Order: sequence, then C-alpha cells, then structure tokens
Amino acid sequence: MSGQGLLGEARRMKILEWLQEEGSARVRALAEAFGVSEVTVRQDLEKLEAEGHIVREHGGAFLKSVPQQVRALALHHLVNMDPKRRIGRAAAALVGDNETVILDSGSTTTEVAANLTAREGMTVITNALNIALMLGGLPSFEVHMPGGHFKAPTLSLSGERSADYFQGLFAQKLFLATAAVSVEAGLTFPSLSDISVKRAMTEAAAEVILVADSSKIGRRSFSALGPIALVHTLVTDEGITDEDRQGFEAAGVKVVIA
Repeated sequence: MSGQGLLGEARRMKILEWLQEEGSARVRALAEAFGVSEVTVRQDLEKLEAEGHIVREHGGAFLKSVPQQVRALALHHLVNMDPKRRIGRAAAALVGDNETVILDSGSTTTEVAANLTAREGMTVITNALNIALMLGGLPSFEVHMPGGHFKAPTLSLSGERSADYFQGLFAQKLFLATAAVSVEAGLTFPSLSDISVKRAMTEAAAEVILVADSSKIGRRSFSALGPIALVHTLVTDEGITDEDRQGFEAAGVKVVIA
C-alpha cells in the first residue's frame, strides 16, 4: 500500500501509526514514504504535536511517551489485552519441549512467551528485548538475539542487520505479529523497517503461526509483508467474523480460536 494520495487527516493518522511503531522518524523519510513535500510533513507534525501525541525535534519527531516507556521496559501497544492473553495461552499450547522457536516482538507474542516458561530444553530466537529478559534467565531456555536498530515502542531490534541474522537459521515454529491482516491485502504494517526482518523470520521457520486479535483482522496498514499464504496457522479470538474465518480457511490457513 502506498501513502501517496492520502488526504490530510488520513495521512496524519498513518504518520502517527508510523511513529507509534518506530518511536521516531525523520521528516525526509516520512515525505518520501507518503509522497508529499517536507513542508507538508512538517505541517502534519505540527498538528500532531499540538494534539499532544508527539514532540518535534530538528528534522523529525518522536513519540511523547517513548523515553518513560523504555525506562520502564514497557510496550507501547497495550490494548485488547484480555484477548491477547487468551491468544498467548492457546498459541503456547502448540509448542512442545525441546523445540526451537522464533518469537517476533509485540504485546501478543509477549503473552506467548509468558506461557512458555514451564517448557524444557527450549531454544528461542527473538528480536524482542523484553522477551529475551523474560526467558533468558531460565535454565531450560537458550535465548538468541539479532543485532540491528532499536525500536523503542516494541522494545525490539529491526532493520536489515537484524534480518541478516536469520540467514541460515532454522526453527520449527515462528510466532509472528502483525498490525493488520486480511485475506485480500495479506499482512501489513505501519512502517517499512520491520518488513525485512519479518520476511527473514518467515523464511527461517518451518511453520508460521500468526497471533493477532480480531481487531486487526480485515484491516490494512501502510506497508505489505506478503500474502496470507505465508501463514500456516492463525490464532485469534472469538471476535473474528464467520466470513473472515471462512476466507482464511479457504486460503489454506488453519484458524484457532482462543
């Protein structure tokens, strides 16, 4: 999906979603991504700052809540937590002892991690600092992390260097997060930096398990990872519509309701 042609308010909402995902952004990068002038982006950022969402700085802006959130090792996207906890339990139940799994960053995958702590002989590869800290001290877990660019809202490492780490690795399962998913648009995200690492994760895993609460289904975000065919299993909550469930199953995706 391209940001070009978005009207002012819609574009500002997409820019805010970008900042909520990345933590910060440069004016130049936003102008290029959304196909508008740097002057227009600065005007958008002025409005978002006036609304109290962000703080502008020279050449860019950052999310107002980020410094305190990172110090507290807290994730930014803490909404719909009841279904996310149920999804975490149901997804973790798909993992046995002595497996190698990849855990993507995010609030739902963090719930998966929280339900894996009793497993034995586990190898976990994750780009999420909070998940590494949760599991890394357990004697039955061996935890590996990539390098890369630190993304504050998701407490994660991202970008091309992070993607390169997954070359040649093999895991039985990947627990993947998404911002939006639909049968038509596939898996989409608010910004560009995660696409390469998420693609590398999917290529390193025998089975891709998407963990997404129903509020993300039928939606489309800014940048596309790929079609729904990348996913083997979707773990979601009972809020999924019958139409969406049938659409995913017709595309060959197993749907698990938590």
